[in-house]
Amino acid sequence: MKHEPFDALQQRLGVCFNRAKLLRQAFTHTSYVNEHKSGSTQDNERLEFLGDAVLQLLVSEYLYLTHPLRPEGELTRMRASIVCEPSFARFAEVLELGKHVLLGRGEEQLGGRQRPALLADLFESFIGAMYLDGGLERVRTFLEGRVFPLIDDEEHLPVKDFKSKLQERAQHRAFGPIEYGIEEERGPAHDREFVIKVSIGGEPWGTGVGRTKKEAEQRAAAEAWRRLSAEEKNEK
Repeated sequence: MKHEPFDALQQRLGVCFNRAKLLRQAFTHTSYVNEHKSGSTQDNERLEFLGDAVLQLLVSEYLYLTHPLRPEGELTRMRASIVCEPSFARFAEVLELGKHVLLGRGEEQLGGRQRPALLADLFESFIGAMYLDGGLERVRTFLEGRVFPLIDDEEHLPVKDFKSKLQERAQHRAFGPIEYGIEEERGPAHDREFVIKVSIGGEPWGTGVGRTKKEAEQRAAAEAWRRLSAEEKNEK
């Protein structure tokens, strides 16, 4: 696939990077770096780390300001439903970021351009690069114009926060503490897969598999939630 120039991306999204190299790094996947052994080529993983922190802050600020009557617990649950892989992947899809990412041949053939985990990471790295290039206000303006309209109603949040829901139910029924543990890590570093087990009161209740620990934990919590719901239904 022929990649569109990054200036076309900037024009379409209404952004302007001062450091073109930083923007290119945000769209450089590890598989591309592995196939282009050059000391000057850097992947986007460090930018993902930074972007996640920036998004945590600005989403928290947005929710705090737009929902002045909601208590801390509700705001925390709303944030968890936004700052997560499924939401980030959705934002990347809406912004059409996937068509610009630089991939290795193998990742391209495996359909990496449409893979949710890759798209979520790409969104984070893009935000991280924007922060480094233009500061917090630049990112805030971009999110207000392009991303926050997608989440302006709790009913339209793209994912349920099963971890919070499971925590509430376990506390309500005094089941004991909830613990998440890594059972297994599979695959190469650029395509890692995690297997997470969730235990309640020391008893296993669910297992989840995901490209990130957060995703696997949510899936494990969803399985435990469904099991608890089924048991409660049978008790009635």
